[in-house]
Formats: sequence, structure tokens, C-alpha cells
Amino acid sequence: MVSIRSQVIRYFSARYMKRVTPERDVHELRKGLESRTSILPPARRVSIRATVIDDIGCEWHVPEGCEDAPIILYLHGGAFVMGSPATHRRLVSHIARAAGMRALVPDYRLAPEHRFPAALEDSLKMYRHLRSRQDDAKLIIGGDSAGGNLSAATLLALRDAGEELPVACFLMSPWLDMTAAGESLQTRATSDPWFRPEHVAPTAAKVFSAFERRNPLVSPIFADASNLPPILIHVGDHEILLSDSTRLADNIRQAGGDVELRVWDGMWHVFQFFVGQMPESDRSIKEIGHFLRSKVGDLTAQERAA
Repeated sequence: MVSIRSQVIRYFSARYMKRVTPERDVHELRKGLESRTSILPPARRVSIRATVIDDIGCEWHVPEGCEDAPIILYLHGGAFVMGSPATHRRLVSHIARAAGMRALVPDYRLAPEHRFPAALEDSLKMYRHLRSRQDDAKLIIGGDSAGGNLSAATLLALRDAGEELPVACFLMSPWLDMTAAGESLQTRATSDPWFRPEHVAPTAAKVFSAFERRNPLVSPIFADASNLPPILIHVGDHEILLSDSTRLADNIRQAGGDVELRVWDGMWHVFQFFVGQMPESDRSIKEIGHFLRSKVGDLTAQERAA
């Protein structure tokens, strides 16, 4: 049963998102998102430091006592047209603390000013920088929505180039199919308060040309899913992109890979954004932290026995 708090947040989210349409000026959308999210407090005992790496602005999230911990390369969501390290500061700080790991959040280039493959190029640049400078650190990649797409595409590009892969990947409500072929766009058309079916095609058009949309680096749902690291997917069963997650999980299983799919009852697109406000969000972040620590061998004996 979903919490009362999540029902209240769903109601107000739906009212707000009715005003967020692809037709609105992208700069106005960015400003609105920044103003509502950048003021939210980060998790306690997590220091946040701005830096610049290879001409890309970034933020480090370092939980207390985790200065030499494994590193999460976190790619924020925002439909490829908005979002930044500031908008995702609270979410990422909670993930870093739950995992007991450092997190690096790059301010990758956004569309429509910078169309595909600009964001992917920036993600690969960040990963390769971390690999070259932190060769003794275990690396993880993850993200939400469009950032989930970038995380999956980065894995595919690294694998196809024969490069060393992260030890694990986590995806929250990933947007993986730019052709909008998933059945949940119809079956969940009215249940997701955060992302509407009619927004998908015009938003994708700001980033990708029509002939690019079946490219596996654009729509990872069409990729060969073999030889990938362990992947955790969290998705809500009320969201229009549910099919993207279930199809990717099926593809990985059929390829003999290691994937965990967690479908959250009554939840919507990137519900983890409300960590600290909704019990479902808190539990999801806790599970993600447990998964990540398990992949770097950092679970306690009690946790391993649970």
C-alpha cells in the first residue's frame, strides 16, 4: 500500500507538471527546475565541492569518512534539455551516503544547444578521466531518466571500444526508447503525474533526429545486451516508461547477464527525487546503496546474512 505522504506529493506534482510542456521555452523550464530544487538541503554529513574537469563543471559529493571510497559517476536526468548538478544535489547526496561512496556529477551539455552525441561525449570523457586518475578506485555509473539512458549508452560505448567497464550500474526510471514503442506509454498514460506520453516525441526531437532514434547509443533498448556489468533498475509501476525498464531487464537476462529489476507499487517517474519526504523514496535509496556496496564487497556480515 502506498503511503499517505506519497499520495499528497503525487497530487501536487500532477498540478505542477500540467504547466511543464515541451512547448515552453527551454530556458524557462531550466530556470523553474533550478529554482525549485537547488535550494533543497543535501543529506547530512555529505560535503559537496564544485570543480572543473576537462572544461566540464562538476560537483563532488563525499560522505564523512569516505574520502577514499569507490566512486559513483552520476548522470542527472532532465530529458536531455534541463537539469544540472544543482538540481540533483539532494538526490545524489542521499545516494552517496547510502552507498558510503563518493559521487561525481558532471554538468554535461544539454540540448537543444548541444544535440546528440554531446552529452554522451561528456559522459565518456568523465568516465575516462576517473579511470585514468583513479586507477585504484572501483567505479560505478548510474543515473535517472535521461541520465539512465546516458549511463546505459556509456556502458555500451565502453564495451564496444574494449575498455574496462564499471563494476556495477544502477538506473532509476531510465528513458531508453526514443521511438516511444513501449506499451506502458498507453497503459500508464494517465497514471504518471510526472511525465506525460504527449511529451515524449517533441522532447526527443530536441535532442535526436528521426533517423538516429534506433541507434543503440540513443535507444539502448535496441542494443546487444551481452557482456555488461551487474545492473540494478528501479522503476515505478505507474510510470509511462515502465516498459523501457522491463524490456531492458528481459534483454539482459536473455543475453545471460546479471540484472535486478525492482518495480515499485504505485510509484511514478523518478519518485526517488522525494527522498527525505516519502518513505518509498527512502527505501529505494537504501536498496540502491545496499546493491552498490554489495558489488564492491563492502557489506557487513549482518547485511550479508540478511
